Amino acid sequence: MSFVRACGLSELDEDTPKRVELDGVPVSVVRTEGEVFAIHDICSHANVSLSEGEVEDCQIECWLHGSAFDLRTGKPSGLPATRPVPVYPVQIQGDDVLVSVTQES
Repeated sequence: MSFVRACGLSELDEDTPKRVELDGVPVSVVRTEGEVFAIHDICSHANVSLSEGEVEDCQIECWLHGSAFDLRTGKPSGLPATRPVPVYPVQIQGDDVLVSVTQES
């Protein structure tokens, strides 16, 4: 896996998503419950940025229709979304939040 810097840990407010683009992939980086998560920033139900939604109970909610996605697995917890969104591995090195959006075959 190839990790790239997404942002600084100090740039992340608790439960406030930060949208970044890594290698052309839109990613929402979220600091919650003492951990940092990276999830694909586009809702699987509608072409809407998840980083504009709210974070609660380790889920990010799509503001348009209310579907919530688990930050650990990307699985939706309710309708209208039925398909998960990708989640990405995160590493913390000092103040750097590193994310891998590439998959090795």
